[in-house]
Amino acid sequence: MFARIWRYLKGLLGFKLDELEDPEILLQQAQQEMREAQAKNRERAVQALTQKNNLQALVDQTQKTVDNLQAKAELALKNGDRDLARQLLVEKQQYETTLATTKESLANVLQTTETIKQAIRHEEERIRAKTAQALALKAQWKQSQIEISINKALDGFSTDNTDAAFERAKSKIATARSESSARTELAKDNLQGRLTALDDVAANNAADDELARMEQNMGLAPKPAAATVTTTPATAASVSEIDKQLQALEAKVGGSSTGGA
Repeated sequence: MFARIWRYLKGLLGFKLDELEDPEILLQQAQQEMREAQAKNRERAVQALTQKNNLQALVDQTQKTVDNLQAKAELALKNGDRDLARQLLVEKQQYETTLATTKESLANVLQTTETIKQAIRHEEERIRAKTAQALALKAQWKQSQIEISINKALDGFSTDNTDAAFERAKSKIATARSESSARTELAKDNLQGRLTALDDVAANNAADDELARMEQNMGLAPKPAAATVTTTPATAASVSEIDKQLQALEAKVGGSSTGGA
């Protein structure tokens, strides 16, 4: 049940997850985080430098106070006021104690600020390097996307379908030619073809007969001998009418052939 719900949610939000995993978006996010971290580090550096400047001003002010008390104590002593000179020296000693503590804090702050300055410089160098690297990675990503698109186009580019279509067309044309030849060959043997051939034979025989008569009329050929008519013996009673007509036609054709010869 949980797995089915998870697959549903994953399918529902899949496009957003894919968008978040886009390398270009990841690089932009990384650059944004670096800039934010750099801004925070700079703010910390500003605060540290401000504290250093405050301590330096306090040291300078305390040192002036110590020097002033020292001068006043000397002047009081010169004027014969030893008690005042002693009080001024006691006060000066207190300021010297504060001065020593302040100078120690200032030294520590100076060391810290120098470390922060170096860290800021390193951070700027790292950001510049990362920025250049991000630009290179973006270019590589774009190039990869272009190569993938070209490869997909090449994968889809195929002549198999067209070659198959040509082969099918070629096969159909060959079949049609074979069918045409078969029909032509069959037409030669059909009844109409045979009748046409008989008409041609009859026309040729008629032309031969006319030529023979012309030769006889012009005295160019001897008269033909009397035609001998051959009779066909009687057929059995079971012979059909068609067979009788065919036999009569054969007798007539045979007689004509004899006369022509």
